[in-house]
Amino acid sequence: MPVAKSARKYTDRQCLRTFYRDGFLDRYSGAKLVHPGALRALSVIVPEEFPAHPNWAMSQSHFAFWELFPTIDHLLPVARGGADDESNWMSTSMLRNSAKAHWTLGELGWKLSPPGDYRKWDGLAGWFIEYLHAHPELTTDKYLARWFRATIDVRPEFP
Repeated sequence: MPVAKSARKYTDRQCLRTFYRDGFLDRYSGAKLVHPGALRALSVIVPEEFPAHPNWAMSQSHFAFWELFPTIDHLLPVARGGADDESNWMSTSMLRNSAKAHWTLGELGWKLSPPGDYRKWDGLAGWFIEYLHAHPELTTDKYLARWFRATIDVRPEFP
């Protein structure tokens, strides 16, 4: 039976709540992920060494974006009956999200890694906020400004 695919759009705040909950770890591999704004800021700071294409063209973006950029995936794919809510959302990289597609972890032989602790690894979110505070001219970039506002709104307080 063919799998129906539908695009889903999550707000930056929904994404960040999931990324913080999961400690900016890829739940399918346990690898560290990097805050989307921090990755894009690096591409603005050192564009030749760390290029980013606005539409994620692989040939024009550094491969690290595919490995480190966090996305939301559905543990049980929606096309297979999974809920489209935070109880079924997992942080993963764009690369693993693409590889997993509509498969279950069992079908792929993958295991779910435990969530991390954002107090130990925040995906460079703290650096991102500090850097944009120190370089406010970067907030003229709509993408950076959007992630900056969302991070200020969502970031948990450190004890």
